[in-house]
Amino acid sequence: MKKRKKGLIRRFLPYFKPYKWILIFDLFCAALTTICELVLPLLVRMITGRATEAPETLTLQLVLSVGLFYLVLRAIDTFASYFMADVGHVMGARIETDMRKDLFNHLSKLSFSFYDNTKIGTLMSRITSDLFDITEFAHHCPEEFFISGIKIVAAFCILSTVNVWLTLIIFSFLPFLFLVSFFLNRRMRRTFRESRVLVGELNSQVEDSLLGIRVVKSFANETVENEKFKKGNNKFLSIKRLNYKYMAQFQSSTRSFDGIMYVAVLVSGSIFMINGHIAPADLVAYLLYVNTLLTSIRRIVEFMEQFQRGVTGIERFCEVMDEPVQIHDKDDAYPLPMAQGAIAFSDVSFRYADDLDNVLTDINLSIAPGESVALVGPSGGGKTTLCSLLPRFYDITSGSITIDGHNISDVTLESLRSQIGVVQQDIYMFSGTVFENIEYGKPGADLDAVIEAAKMAGAHDFIMQLPNGYDTYVGERGVKLSGGQKQRLGIARVFLKNPPILILDEATSSLDNESERLVQKSLEELAKGRTTFTIAHRLSTIRNAQLILVLTDQGIVEQGNHESLMAKKGMYYSLYQAAMESDKE
Repeated sequence: MKKRKKGLIRRFLPYFKPYKWILIFDLFCAALTTICELVLPLLVRMITGRATEAPETLTLQLVLSVGLFYLVLRAIDTFASYFMADVGHVMGARIETDMRKDLFNHLSKLSFSFYDNTKIGTLMSRITSDLFDITEFAHHCPEEFFISGIKIVAAFCILSTVNVWLTLIIFSFLPFLFLVSFFLNRRMRRTFRESRVLVGELNSQVEDSLLGIRVVKSFANETVENEKFKKGNNKFLSIKRLNYKYMAQFQSSTRSFDGIMYVAVLVSGSIFMINGHIAPADLVAYLLYVNTLLTSIRRIVEFMEQFQRGVTGIERFCEVMDEPVQIHDKDDAYPLPMAQGAIAFSDVSFRYADDLDNVLTDINLSIAPGESVALVGPSGGGKTTLCSLLPRFYDITSGSITIDGHNISDVTLESLRSQIGVVQQDIYMFSGTVFENIEYGKPGADLDAVIEAAKMAGAHDFIMQLPNGYDTYVGERGVKLSGGQKQRLGIARVFLKNPPILILDEATSSLDNESERLVQKSLEELAKGRTTFTIAHRLSTIRNAQLILVLTDQGIVEQGNHESLMAKKGMYYSLYQAAMESDKE
């Protein structure tokens, strides 16, 4: 565990590098504040010693000089403390910002397979609360250990000059204090980690319930959701109780050691003073330094809670940063030239994980530029998976996919995906305006370009009827828009992008007949002149496709145009007949 902790701290240290001069000056200020505390007992010792041993030397001028000197030290201490509280904290916030940027950048590079198995709520917890704890850790950790280290070493050196044996008696308690602290700290860290996991789970549950609030209310399941939340909330309370129990043990044990060490100083010091081995003034100074020493130890002990939170945050940060980027550019990757749209699948096989069966096996397919391809077949046959392989949302297990003769694994992801447009069944609308959601297809596009794209998608008329036109706020996930409206905005987004290759993933399956008719017209306009893959739910919409693929878990079992496949009276024929019967009903 200790080795693991050192590794985490070592990985965290590079984040201090851009702020090393701030850190150095921060520690210098910490040293100044420490000097102020260490000087006071010496001044008290000097004045007390003169008052008891040579009262005639204790003049008003001396007292005023000592007071002025200490006042100057306090002014320096005030400036140093202000710098530590202001600039030092900002340094911690900057480190937090840098780490959040790195974390978000890394998350954006992770493949769909990572998000298939990870709850967004847990990631939100790591990006927010975990990194906040790291802010406090980044600022206070160097300060607290540096200050306490100086105080402990200085106190030992100064106290040894007063009475070596009494100093050794006091410091003999420290190993036992640190041993107990180490034992209880291990327990605290475990509970901190468990509480962080539960916070993430709780965030995920809340997000799930609130995003699905319409479903919850439509089924009158508020009580069910409340019970689910109550269960998670109580589980979180249980781990917090255990956490605070260990914290209480931790703090109580250190306070006990404080009391024992004060008693040891008082009794031992008094015995040494009775036997003439220590002067009264020295004992007073000794008690003041012991108070400084115990205060330092107490601050370290109290800081250990924050330290454990910080280390736990760093550990959870590193867990995400260590998640491998499975889909990335090769070192020698090159930009894909403007595609004509000739696509070839050669012996392509794919499975989602090594321990799972293939979803696709030995797929061979050749598509001409501008050709329209429709994929039909039963659910689970791999239609969406096949289309997801083209923009490398997942990497193939074996075989190759080429666009105009360029292997997609040899070109940069940005150049590949910039030339492929995707219209899905569930169009995601960002929380913003209509303009911002369409403009997302080509960041930086002006209003004229956005309006033109909307007109081509058949969306302009309904947009102008919205309260604020293109500046209308669509709500979270486009909640203020109908399904058909969202689909047409999604199509407008792709029109603006203007890619040579298009993937239509059941884009009309969830719409009513009128909306489907409008959206289908927009899709037909969008598909003109582009190599198009259409995953069809309603087979009547793909009759004009130049190539229809019937895909099952056995691979491509039939292919051809509508007329040739109907003539075969095979699987496509059966699917089409069933679809027609369903439409009649």
